[in-house]
Amino acid sequence: MKSYQGSCHCGAIKFFFESEEIGRGLRCNCSICRRKGAMMSEFALSPEQLKIEASQDALGLYQFDSKVAKHFFCKTCGIYPFHETMRQPGHYRINLGCIDEIDTNTFEFSVFDGKSL
Repeated sequence: MKSYQGSCHCGAIKFFFESEEIGRGLRCNCSICRRKGAMMSEFALSPEQLKIEASQDALGLYQFDSKVAKHFFCKTCGIYPFHETMRQPGHYRINLGCIDEIDTNTFEFSVFDGKSL
């Protein structure tokens, strides 16, 4: 297992987790993910696996449609660091672009058909 840490652009939101080495990503074609253009982790983390450090006033929340998925963003810089998934409520996918040591430009990725949900 490898330890990872990430943050939004301004550093107001930080997160930490452990996983196998990350070498691939996931993109989603739903309306919000398509617009964000972020590459997410293929795996989902439980709340016990993801440590989040952020003041309550730094972390914004956006929800739409069924309001099951929770899309978090930094209220200062606007960056999306992670979200709670619709298919696994309470579990998180990470925006891999928020992890400094990862270059997602070199990653292969799968596409999740969120548009059809």
